[in-house]
Amino acid sequence: MNFGNDNKTALQAKFDAQKIAFGPIMFQAARSLQRMGILEIIKNQRNKGILIADIAEALKLPVYGVKVLLEAGLSMELVRIEDDLYYLTKTGFFILSDPLTQVNMNFVHDVNYEGFFSLDESVKNGRPEGLKTFGNWDTIYEALSQLPEKVQKSWFEFDHYYSDNAFPEILPDLFKNKPKRLLDVGGNTGKWAIQCGKYNQEIEITILDHPGQLEKAKESIEANNLSNRVKGIPINLLDHSIPFPTGFDIVWMSQFLDCFSQKDILELLKRAKKALNPSGSVYILETYWDKQKYEASTYSLHATSLYFTCMANGCSQMYHSEDMLAIISQAGLYVDEEIHDIGVSHSLYICKIKE
Repeated sequence: MNFGNDNKTALQAKFDAQKIAFGPIMFQAARSLQRMGILEIIKNQRNKGILIADIAEALKLPVYGVKVLLEAGLSMELVRIEDDLYYLTKTGFFILSDPLTQVNMNFVHDVNYEGFFSLDESVKNGRPEGLKTFGNWDTIYEALSQLPEKVQKSWFEFDHYYSDNAFPEILPDLFKNKPKRLLDVGGNTGKWAIQCGKYNQEIEITILDHPGQLEKAKESIEANNLSNRVKGIPINLLDHSIPFPTGFDIVWMSQFLDCFSQKDILELLKRAKKALNPSGSVYILETYWDKQKYEASTYSLHATSLYFTCMANGCSQMYHSEDMLAIISQAGLYVDEEIHDIGVSHSLYICKIKE
């Protein structure tokens, strides 16, 4: 297994080191350029370009402020300058208009930024010390329903962006064997359960999650007239003495197991196995950093692992696929089928009970 390289010149390596050193400042500059409308005005000029003074006048901003932001934008290659006229670059376009980039930036700023002052302590203590920025909780999951509205919005948009792109691709595979009962473990706001309920008129779904999350799911389920086939059971998922309900054709875990330590994943999968009918399957949908087609995806997943370290629970990450496969085997399951390159970056393991 080989990842990474050290093929840069010393000059390039030192420049990249400075990008990291000033990264938090430049991040905020990029965010200001986007949120204050500066990049939008430049984009609207298309190929004509625009002067700093004209941008400042249009936005009713001081020339000085616009100037320092745009000069930072030059070093980030968000804009370029020619004869005093500013033009938007391809990178600037993605900062301005790309939904994935916006979701990631908002997640970093609203959920993570302040808390990451405590990354050292989180690594040392194995606890999400950065979460104290918002209050006194053991994990972010029990806190979600009580976090500030803006923080909740950015968290859910981040979580849903990746799953929403994957779900439509999976539904045909999920229902090809005509399952009757599905257990959605860590069902969050109920989006997946609702999609399943709409896709198949016979499926009965049980969601397991924290009480606060189930309250949000209940509202959406009722709004979609699915209360007769979708129900929720409140549970502390980390209390491994509590068994899951039984008799299911499918136990579904989407972007769920990455929220736990390897030790807890093993216990969760053991409970999932006991919840299955003899011919049932555990469906595990995750993003594994070693299974990505693009460097940008791997980079994003490595950064997301640090969110788990500092803000979420202090003990989980975006896993390497070999880590997950080893735990699946330890739990008495085997991968009967695997599908990669789903949605933005997902892989699906369909697991059966070992004989």
